[in-house]
Amino acid sequence: MLEVKQVYKTFNPGTINEKTALNGLSLTLADGDFVTVIGGNGAGKSTLLNAVAGVWPVDAGTISIDGVDVTRLPEHQRAKYIGRVFQDPMMGTAATMQIEENLALALRRGRPRTLRPGITRSEREQYREMLKVLDLGLEDRLTAKVGLLSGGQRQALTLLMATLQKPKLLLLDEHTAALDPKTAAKVLDTTERIVQRDKLTTLMITHNMRDAIVHGNRLIMMYEGRVVIDVSGEEKQKLTVEALLDMFSKVSGSDEADDTMLLS
Repeated sequence: MLEVKQVYKTFNPGTINEKTALNGLSLTLADGDFVTVIGGNGAGKSTLLNAVAGVWPVDAGTISIDGVDVTRLPEHQRAKYIGRVFQDPMMGTAATMQIEENLALALRRGRPRTLRPGITRSEREQYREMLKVLDLGLEDRLTAKVGLLSGGQRQALTLLMATLQKPKLLLLDEHTAALDPKTAAKVLDTTERIVQRDKLTTLMITHNMRDAIVHGNRLIMMYEGRVVIDVSGEEKQKLTVEALLDMFSKVSGSDEADDTMLLS
């Protein structure tokens, strides 16, 4: 479903601020893979997601989604393949619009616009059923402005909106990092439920190593713009944080893991 081949990306080339963010990175995701991505600051995690989403062009290499080469496609043309949830709960929703209006925008994304009334009664019922999945009581607040919701509620709504049309690829960029632990756990459980239900191919960046181990069927660790650890199946199920840190030390040649990798 996703194939990244020998991708390079350097920011500010030829200057004192030159930074190689992706260094010949290759990664293949099978249909339905739920891959958690960990690594220290500057490892290239968010750069990988931005490269896949088309936020900026890569310097070399190719990116394909479901067999389609999207390497040269701009971000808006890749949007039909991708659902994305960002770290900031304020992104991904329109704060001044109602919950049902946000859902209507997400559901009609890419479809022809008409002059029919905005939201029909049957659509409203459909939205109620969708929101019940979140178990946050939002199904009874369809006309509430999204800006009045808590960070966790907004992030859960954004997740629902990003997956409404069952994208080829779901990108989760530390989507629970700004939430308190209890809310983050609830959003992660909802994520797992939706991904499993719709069999969505997913890339999820997290700084929390325990979350990376518990969720998904595969775990990769990035270091200096490339994948240095890739575990799945029974090996992943038996992983511990200590074992993962030991693996990282061996492949990176460093005894020191970034503090943010140790969060639990």
